[in-house]
Amino acid sequence: MIDPPTFMEPAAAAAVLVRTLTPTPRGTTVADASVASGLPLRDAESGLTWLTSEYRGQYRVTEAGDLVHVFPHGFTKPWETRELLGRLVARAGAVVAGFGRFVVRAWLLIAIVAYAAIFVAIALGLGSGRDDSNGRSGDSLLGGLLRMVAEAFYWTFHPFSPLAYHYGGWSDRAMDPREREPGTEVPFYEKVNRFVLGPPAPARDPHADRARILAEVRALDGRVALADVMRVTGLSREEADPLMARLMLDHDGSVEVSEGAGIFYRFTALRRTAGDTSAKPARPSAAWETPEALRPLTGNDGATNVGIAALNGFNLVAALVAIANDLTLSNLPRLFDKHHPYVPVPDGVPVVLGLIPLVFSLALFAIPVARAVARTQEKRRVAAENARLGVLREVITRSTRGEAVPEAAIRTAVRVATGSDPSDRDLARRVAEFGGEPTADEAGEIQYRFPELEADADAARDDRAGANPTEAQLGPIAFDTARELASGRR
Repeated sequence: MIDPPTFMEPAAAAAVLVRTLTPTPRGTTVADASVASGLPLRDAESGLTWLTSEYRGQYRVTEAGDLVHVFPHGFTKPWETRELLGRLVARAGAVVAGFGRFVVRAWLLIAIVAYAAIFVAIALGLGSGRDDSNGRSGDSLLGGLLRMVAEAFYWTFHPFSPLAYHYGGWSDRAMDPREREPGTEVPFYEKVNRFVLGPPAPARDPHADRARILAEVRALDGRVALADVMRVTGLSREEADPLMARLMLDHDGSVEVSEGAGIFYRFTALRRTAGDTSAKPARPSAAWETPEALRPLTGNDGATNVGIAALNGFNLVAALVAIANDLTLSNLPRLFDKHHPYVPVPDGVPVVLGLIPLVFSLALFAIPVARAVARTQEKRRVAAENARLGVLREVITRSTRGEAVPEAAIRTAVRVATGSDPSDRDLARRVAEFGGEPTADEAGEIQYRFPELEADADAARDDRAGANPTEAQLGPIAFDTARELASGRR
């Protein structure tokens, strides 16, 4: 007995397909999935779309216009281990950076308040308790030293200080750069954090790419090709394919195939608007219009960096002096003996006044140096990404107009971003990423055609030309709560 047809959730249909299908390099059609699983065609199609999103599948189109789903990794996710490790490393880095910022803040407090007060107290004791070789009292040092102590406490406890300690804890607005109002002065703590750990990375909106794609869909009358998606996100074809499969599930979209074997995506439901339908929505800017920039080493001005380095250097020198003079806690009282010269008693290595400030001060110098060395690799990565965006610009802008891309244009895009010409191997890799095929013009110069991108763009353009404007229009208002309330009050 045949069960009556039911509508399945895409995830449920996908689970059936995973049990009954065996992915092959030749791919799977909706009919193949339906026959293998016994699912209705509509459920087989939604299940395949779900699987394409989940397992990073791809689409192919035959010359006859048949859509084929291809799963290069089968129903497995070999990238998960790599991405998991990446997330773990990133999380560990965030923990280390957070701990580092805590240490920096704690050490700054110790350096300004505790160690500054201790060293100043030691100097005061020496200056007021002994005369120098010329018979002058150390009282002349008192004013300057007291001022140092006063300024140290000002920077820590004054309510208008960037380090102000308010009732209940440190001011969040002074410590979190994301909570500060635009145009306000960067707190001193944050300047020290930047000196040691670099400026904070800008927060990335996880929905930004999706929002840009949907804005592009609406601007293009609900019909987009993969090249349009790549234009606004900067994603590669392999990354954009599964993303569009997910968007189709979430926004009632469909994948269509033209007579010319071009693939495009149709989202008529996203066109409906309460706004002015006669105004053409503006397209989002292209990804290459905002190239990635190398983050500054500290983000501070030179004077600030010099000041922080001088402060840290003072503590470093003071720690070395303490170690050289065996200034342990047990020897510290001997320093204030007014009647006898300071003669340290061997009592081990000074830890509180020696090793601790020495180690921390060295670390606060070593971390920025290490970041400066690693910045060379980061600079190469940024240049490589901007080179990819430059190649993407040439490929997308020309192929969507049906034009060939000269090899010279690709070489120029890479050279502008990296400062050097790409090797033949590098050039071939970049062209292959977008499915380029080499040709030659009448002068014998090498060019590249991107037939899949061209066919997809033509298909979306043709379907867009026949789109019905009423898809974006709302019908007459049948019910208005404001009007009903007004009539009720009358």
